[in-house]
Amino acid sequence: MTPKKKSRKDLAELPGASISEFDGVRYLHLGDTPWVQGAMRMRKPRVLELEYIRRMMAWLLLVDPDGLADLRAVQLGLGAAALTRYCHGELHLNTTAVELNPQVIAVCRQWFRLPADDEALQVLNEDAGAWIAQDAQVSSIDVLQVDLYDHQAAAPVLDDEAFYAHCHAALRPGGVMAVNLFGRNASFSRSARRIEAAFAVDGGSVVMLSATEEGNTIVLGLKAQAMPSVDEMASRARLIEARTALPASRWLHWLRPLPQVRAPRKKAETRPSDTGTDASVDPAP
Repeated sequence: MTPKKKSRKDLAELPGASISEFDGVRYLHLGDTPWVQGAMRMRKPRVLELEYIRRMMAWLLLVDPDGLADLRAVQLGLGAAALTRYCHGELHLNTTAVELNPQVIAVCRQWFRLPADDEALQVLNEDAGAWIAQDAQVSSIDVLQVDLYDHQAAAPVLDDEAFYAHCHAALRPGGVMAVNLFGRNASFSRSARRIEAAFAVDGGSVVMLSATEEGNTIVLGLKAQAMPSVDEMASRARLIEARTALPASRWLHWLRPLPQVRAPRKKAETRPSDTGTDASVDPAP
């Protein structure tokens, strides 16, 4: 399938990319909003600056650390290229990033030290939803990192059942997906359940990390496998910390099952209230 070429109108409708700097950190923004789309500490560009970005690396607990060299990692949504640079430059993975907005790619190349493409790095200016749905992606990815919020940061721009089913199909057996969601947003439970449904088709597993102070919650989906034992993940965490600066033991402490969905309570029988209006109990969300 050949990707559809974007028209000038399509490109004009995308928000502009801009940067700001404060206290030694460079930030990426989209449009005229204060929302941070990514960050890089200028004197330590190899370090993952944002807490939720570090937590998106928790997929390392779910794979064999001695087999990293053979993995293919894909990022849907480039942001400030922190995950792409880390997977490619620090973990030396075969890495692909898919980003719709060409301005984001240009800004990352100029201001966030995103290297040029090479044999192990490919940055594609394409629609992530259309790309992941291509037949060519089926069973081709070991690690899929999804961070697809728009410039308003209100909800993921790709979040329906079909999208997560395509993400699941693109993973090899034993592959893992990490998705950034806003845990304090009303849409979190709906998004998490869609991910859970996609990974349930072949006995896979879905867990989450507790939310960051900013409210970002990372959901991890493991394809066609049960979660590793706590002892196995603890062993992997120690190895990860010995090889990198990532806080893997904290990830293990923060892992949680998805919250159970509460059954709606029956609406209480209405009766006239003292104010003359009907008083009732609303069903739980």
